[in-house]
Amino acid sequence: MEKFTLGIAQLAPALGNLDANLALHDKILREAEGQGVDLLLFPELSLTGYFLKDLVPSVALTPRDPRLDLFKHASRRMAIVVGLVEESSDRRFFNAAAYFEDGKLRHLHRKLYLPTYGLFDEHRYFAQGESLRAFDTRLGRMALTICEDLWHPATAYLAALDGAQIILCISASPGRGLRPDGTFANAAAWEHLNRAYAQLFTCFLCYCNRVGYEDGACFWGGSEVIAPTGDVLLKGPQLEEAFLHVGIDRREVRRERIANPLLRDERLDFTLRELKRITRDLERIRRARGEETP
Repeated sequence: MEKFTLGIAQLAPALGNLDANLALHDKILREAEGQGVDLLLFPELSLTGYFLKDLVPSVALTPRDPRLDLFKHASRRMAIVVGLVEESSDRRFFNAAAYFEDGKLRHLHRKLYLPTYGLFDEHRYFAQGESLRAFDTRLGRMALTICEDLWHPATAYLAALDGAQIILCISASPGRGLRPDGTFANAAAWEHLNRAYAQLFTCFLCYCNRVGYEDGACFWGGSEVIAPTGDVLLKGPQLEEAFLHVGIDRREVRRERIANPLLRDERLDFTLRELKRITRDLERIRRARGEETP
């Protein structure tokens, strides 16, 4: 499907309350279906809230948990991305994003980079993801990322090289650095980041951030969709819940990649060679210091 409607649910989940959040998701799913949405994005940890701390095990779901049937059934009518705590078979817990389509859980992404600085403490409660894969859908080839993942350029780079035409980022970003005009400094940083990735990798960048308050933190919203040209197709309000939708035309990716063939000219062999050299150099430095190689 070259043209489709993307929906964004910029919501404020209830911390640690799976039942209430499932009911909220169900309500929004019904609204999205009425609007003809083909793909609906929910924010990071949309089923649980963000500052879970010791609540993590009590809200974790396995991929086969019957409470996810809501999304499997709804995905027969539209594709859905949901944020959740995933419990693995070896009893580890992951900050995860699940992509549902055609009645199935089609792809699961585990957050790769867990922020543990400032007000963030994810590494204490979650395990790190170990892979990033673009994947095919009936709406095109996509890649899933979660918030901090996109602050590391390798994720968007790898997704684009793996063929992603659409990068989806679900987020729970608290506002930080209040500026004189009343806006958050990190909100402006996210906007610059999203436009840079979309234009540099000639892809759609779809960013879904939450709102609301938890543990003294204010989540700022501002969800947006950026075209491969870097143009803003959709912009959500800050600090307010909102249901948004916009048309996506994947032919824009082809047009922009013809006009700006940056990915075509990417020298992967050169990148790999230099990364291996840097890795060897770092290993020598660590050995000289008597440090263990990670």
